[in-house]
Order: sequence, then C-alpha cells, then structure tokens
Amino acid sequence: MLVLTGIPLFFLESAFGQFCSQGPVNVWRAVPLLQGVGVAMVMVTLIVSIYYNVILAYSLYYMFASFQSPLPWSSCSGWAGGNCSDTPIANWTEGNSTFPSVPVQSLSEQYWDRVALQRSSGLDQTGPVVWHLALCLLLSSMLVMAALIRGIKSSGKVVYFTATFPYVVILILLVRGVTLEGARDGIEFYIGSQSNLTKLTDAQIWKDAATQTFYSLSIGWGGVMTLASYNNFHNNVFKDSFIVTLTNAGTSVLAGFAIFSILGHMAHVYKMPVGEVVKEGFGLAFIAYPDALSKLPVSPLWSVLFFFMLLTVGLDSQFAGIEVITTSLVDAFPNFFKSKRALLTLATCSFLYLLGLPCVTQAGIYWVTLIDQFVASWVLLFLALLEIVGVCYIYGGNRFIKDIEMMLGQKSFFFWLWWRTCWFFISPCIIVVILVWSLITFTPPSYGAVQFPSWGLALGWCMVVFILLCIPVFALFKMMRAEGSPWKRLKSLCSASDDWHPYLDEHRGERYSKTRPKRRKNNRTTPDVTVISNSWL
Repeated sequence: MLVLTGIPLFFLESAFGQFCSQGPVNVWRAVPLLQGVGVAMVMVTLIVSIYYNVILAYSLYYMFASFQSPLPWSSCSGWAGGNCSDTPIANWTEGNSTFPSVPVQSLSEQYWDRVALQRSSGLDQTGPVVWHLALCLLLSSMLVMAALIRGIKSSGKVVYFTATFPYVVILILLVRGVTLEGARDGIEFYIGSQSNLTKLTDAQIWKDAATQTFYSLSIGWGGVMTLASYNNFHNNVFKDSFIVTLTNAGTSVLAGFAIFSILGHMAHVYKMPVGEVVKEGFGLAFIAYPDALSKLPVSPLWSVLFFFMLLTVGLDSQFAGIEVITTSLVDAFPNFFKSKRALLTLATCSFLYLLGLPCVTQAGIYWVTLIDQFVASWVLLFLALLEIVGVCYIYGGNRFIKDIEMMLGQKSFFFWLWWRTCWFFISPCIIVVILVWSLITFTPPSYGAVQFPSWGLALGWCMVVFILLCIPVFALFKMMRAEGSPWKRLKSLCSASDDWHPYLDEHRGERYSKTRPKRRKNNRTTPDVTVISNSWL
C-alpha cells in the first residue's frame, strides 16, 4: 500500500503544492472545475481536527493521571464496578462442579469507561460535559495555539522537539519491552508465526490500511500541499518524498515492536494468548497498553513517558491540520487575513475547542468514533481518487511532469516510467477496488458492543455527503460564472487559469512568463517542518 499508493501520491501532492506555493484550495487553479476538491479537503481537516483535539485531551488526562504511585488503574478502587478484576477469571471449580467464567472488565478498561470517559450507554444518552476532559481539551487547544501563533515559523521550531522526542521514548520502551518475559510472543503476534494472515481477505482491513496510509502521510486532506507550499521552488521534493514516507513507515514498524513486546509480557502475566489482550483503535492506546504498563516496575515513569509521547505525536498532526485551515483562509482572503495571522490562529483554535465540547460529554467517545469511521476513511479515499483524475487526466500528467522538471531539472523517460504507471493506472485502480469492495461488504460501525442508532449512522453518511457535495456545488458555481456555451464553459474550467503558475516571476520561465507580468514578493518562507507519522497512535 505504501509503495503503490502512499509514495506516489505523497510525491504528487508535494510537487503540486511546491510548484505554485499555494494551499489545497488555490492549488486547483490548475483545474478550476475541481476547486471543490480543495474545499472538501479543508472540510475534512476541520472535522478531523475536532476529534483529534479530543484525542490530545485523552493523552493529557492520562499523562496527568500517571503522576500517581501506584497508577490509578492498577487496582480496583472506589470507582470500580462489581465486575472489576485485577486478573482475568477463567472457569472455576467448586466441589465436583465446574462453573463458566464470569464476564469481567479489566482495571484499565473500567478506568477508561468509568473515570476517564464516564461513558454513557449509547449515542442517544448525551449526558453532561466531563469537565476534566473539557479542561484537558482547553489545554491542548492552548498548546496548539501557542505553537502556531506566529505561523509556520514558530511551529517549525516546536517541531524540532516534538518530532524527535517520540523516537527517544520508542527506543526506551523497545529496550525495556524486549527484556521482559513473554516479549517474543507479542512480537510473533505482531509480525511472525502467530499473525492472523486470514485478515488479508477482509475488505475492511484493506480500507483501514489505505486510509491509515493516507492519514499518517496527510494525503487527501491538504496537509502535504500546505506544508510543501512553503518550500523553496527548487527544493528536491523527490528526495523529500522518499525520506518522509519511509521514515513514517519505519516509525510505525519500530513503534509496533515496542508496543507488542510489552503486550506480550502482559499476556504472559495473565497466562492468556496475545490475541486476547490486544485491542484495536482507542482500546490499544488507552486500555491495553496502560494495563501492560501497570505491570512493569516503576510503572508511573513508563506511563508518563508513553502518554507524553502520544501527546507530542498528536500535536505534530494537529499542527498540520490547523495550518491547512489557516493557510487556506489566508490564500483565499490575503488582504484581510495576512496581517491578522495570529488572530486567525486564535479564532481557529477557539472554534475547534467549542466544536469539540460535544465530544467530551458522556457520549463523546461515540461521536469521536462516528467521525473517525465515516469522515476519516471513505472521504479520504474518494478525494485522493479525484485528485489523481484531476492532475493526471484533466490537467495532464505529461504537463505536470514538465512542471516538476522546472523545479528538479530534466529527467529521463525511464525515471518517469514508474511514476506514470502509478499515477495513471496502479494507484487509482487500487483506490477504486478498495472503495467498491469495502462498500459492498460494508457493516455498520460500532463502539465495542454498543451499536449506533439508525439516526447516528444516517448522520455519519450525512457528514460524508455534505463534504463531497462541495465538489459539484463549486463546479456548478464555476460553470454559472463562466462565459460562452456550456461546452466552452466546461472546456475553460478544465484548463488551467491565468493565475496558475509559480509564485515568483523568476521561476516561471518561458512556459509561464506571459501569465502575469507584475512581479510579486514571495512572503512565504521556508519552514523547518516535517510531516510526522501518527499511524501507530
């Protein structure tokens, strides 16, 4: 998935954004008919940033809770229910009779449900705001705002720390994990003889793999284009694409070893198969792994390190999301917003905080799951497909390659052969197959054993439709404003506008020298930023 879709699309988006130094909306001056794709990307980023901010709040809460010895989820306390148990209960025998196991919840699972989330019974039971989460949400919003208040320059400095610190923690956890009893079983479950390869026949797995690849690389939601738009025109975007994507994948694999080695130890302590202690989604980060950390000596130290690592990785991703929103607004209304960048960042973070409050009610986890299952999956695949169609088939793949060669220099036919094959055939075919396959085998999402009501599922599909409607609505708006017959209007909107060119006159060359005679000063500066992996979060 990384080789056939991740790297080709990351290279495409990076080159697209770097060439014109514009965000995900204005970059579609290349194909004005599809400017709605850029708007849809910003909408996806806006909605995803709401629930991603909530995940940061979860990480902050658990990090603060870890400053206790023993950890609060390491024993059944007053908050625990009657079915709480420090160890799994197997079948038990009394006299000559054998009784089946009693349904129990682990300590960490009860802490997650009863203390951290104060979870209600379903989406229709909203309940009050969970105030400790609301305060953590406010703190996470303030951290993001403080890092971005001066734009890409200030966030670039913060990223020096947030990009490198997770590697230190991963290596510490990895060294500690592989020295524990049972670590080998966890690693073999992760990538070895105990791996369940039959999962590869499940369409949901491939959809999750594709969306996670796109999400972790910021493909399909404007992050790559936005950050690439700050690059120097002649920056080696080809080399950067390989460095970022392979580092992202390597980080995910390395983190997997660190996590599953410790989960293997937990399975050894509980004398259970690794598959029975491993959870997916939020359960892995906030139930299974905290449970495993509580079994280690000096457990508060490991817990603080782990959740601080989650926080730093999450902040990096949130930086990119906020930057997509603010950059798109500045590009759309430069005269109004360019001198008010700090105020715009403050307003955006405040707006996201208010929108995130429903996600920190007692039914908040259901809203987070609903957004994650619908907006952060189907829509990304569809937008990535339209992006390929727009750039390669409407704007023209060969013309796009010439644009890239203006930045990188002339390349041979064989250099472009692989990229042409991926862009024109392999990547779009894989996305179409995954989309169709997953839609055919679609099963309604749920949170554990809790099913969403029909109105909740309808709301999820409404979010998908609302975002995707931006594409035909903006196309129709452009058609109505164009001049000539319907065919001439369509033809003109499928051709690059006069505003499509490199930002500075000196970079336009003969191909774009006549598009705009007036020289403009490039106010964009090259940041020290990196697209950070969050695929293992």
